[in-house]
Amino acid sequence: MDRMIYVAMTGAKHTLGQQAAASNNLANLNTTGYRAENNMLRAVPVFSDTLATRAFVVDSSAGSDFRPGTLQETARDLDVAVEGRGWIAVQLENGEEAYTRNGNLQVSANGVLQTRNGMNIMGDGGPIAIQPNSTITIAKDGTVSTVPFRPGSNESNVVITAGRIKLVDPPEGQLARGADGLFRLGTGRPAEASPNVTLISGMLEGSNVNVVDALVDMIGLSRQFETHMKLLQNAEGNAQRASSLLNLSS
Repeated sequence: MDRMIYVAMTGAKHTLGQQAAASNNLANLNTTGYRAENNMLRAVPVFSDTLATRAFVVDSSAGSDFRPGTLQETARDLDVAVEGRGWIAVQLENGEEAYTRNGNLQVSANGVLQTRNGMNIMGDGGPIAIQPNSTITIAKDGTVSTVPFRPGSNESNVVITAGRIKLVDPPEGQLARGADGLFRLGTGRPAEASPNVTLISGMLEGSNVNVVDALVDMIGLSRQFETHMKLLQNAEGNAQRASSLLNLSS
């Protein structure tokens, strides 16, 4: 009974965590480049001479679903999608490097290529600066080219290379999701740029969340939580009956 109580108690706790993850997946159904979060539970024994009958439930494989999402055509010059495997490197406010599949880009008021939420896109030598009043194109290998518009000048068709977006492809097992939804290497070091990662201009990658699977998971987790609660109620009832029998025998 002792084992049942602790498995049910910790199982209920982590089931609530799984429900939160499933809810977060549904909330990001329309988030560009989002990767669904996965969780699994397992029971582990407590290694102690005095707690030999107890076991706990833990999250054994919290991770992410790295399957690609559906590509959506936007025909916008600053929209790019990663083709196949790979990630776009971005710079956080503290200077650290993180990785995203969200290629919905913009140019800041200061002329820096950024994501829609204001993170700088990393280039070969740092953030990529864009000249004002320029037409921007992004090549398959991440090269960002601009054509400045200068009224009355013959240089209006001069193509200027502003930089090359840093594209990386580290092993998926080494990536860890942060609270901000971005991915980082578990070592904390920047990943090496990969020449094998390519972009598709004028496209965005949708979320890879399957709404049907997410809803089924939430229903299953709700029933699982109810099962844990019933186990605790059974354990309480057994304890009360055992106490009654002991009182009768005394």
